[in-house]
Amino acid sequence: MKPKPKVIAIVGPTASGKTSLSITLAKKCNGEVISADSRQVYQGMDLGTGKVTKAEMGDIPHHLLDVAKPMDIYTGADFKRDATIALTKILNRDCVPIIAGGTFFYLELLRNNMQAAPVEPNLDFRKSLEVFSNEELLEQLQQKDPRRAASIDPDNRRRLERSLEIIETLGAVPEAKPAESDYDWLLLGVAVEKEQLHQNIHTRIIQRLDEGMITEVEDLLESGVSKKRLDDFGLEYRYILKYLDKELSRAEMIEQLETKTKQFAKRQLTWLKRYPEIVWVDSTEPEKALSITKEFLSKQ
Repeated sequence: MKPKPKVIAIVGPTASGKTSLSITLAKKCNGEVISADSRQVYQGMDLGTGKVTKAEMGDIPHHLLDVAKPMDIYTGADFKRDATIALTKILNRDCVPIIAGGTFFYLELLRNNMQAAPVEPNLDFRKSLEVFSNEELLEQLQQKDPRRAASIDPDNRRRLERSLEIIETLGAVPEAKPAESDYDWLLLGVAVEKEQLHQNIHTRIIQRLDEGMITEVEDLLESGVSKKRLDDFGLEYRYILKYLDKELSRAEMIEQLETKTKQFAKRQLTWLKRYPEIVWVDSTEPEKALSITKEFLSKQ
């Protein structure tokens, strides 16, 4: 049998160094990077999403950044379609695809461990949900589909709305049915000590604020992106909106954003613990990640 094409995925909590490692490996292994981040697909959302800069990319091609407008709805099915196209093109160039990003649901779609529900976005239904808080949406989901409610991020409004949208059409969110992947996968996990991760999160928030993250939110609002839409994106956008609306002081905004980001990182780690196939490497040992990667690529 012909061996499956090899694909590398880099996973880990937010602020662990996934982007940096993906570029390091791409430079050493003739790679190209595919972003698996549900917010970085949107144009104009750069500092708030931690999007890699042109300078950081160097000469490494990156895919699935800035492919949609902020008021558009980019679904998991859209990602799987676009990422599969990118994978095919990269492999046809005899390059190594490297998937990097914090939306692990996207990665699971690409690995065929999950399937995107065949339900088109229903804007009228989503509008009807605007009057409900995240807590109320979660309560609705718990009543209608307890299994899905137990696994969802309660702070991810977009995911809550999407789940209820699917239930409105199908009656429940379809249970994942893993299928064999078309690719041979290496999953590299970036491990960071808790104290260092928390310090990384704090430093990154301050750095992005200094670089103009608040101005980015103001520019998005000026361009016509609604407050509701920005709030849906959560974390940075939600708390900067609260600051701009004078609900929080700058110090309160930073404190609450930092707390929520740490909680998000903890949920990401909980998700990743379900996958024993992840090979974990310390964030301070990129050479070890490179050695593991080269060994993986050399195997027939």
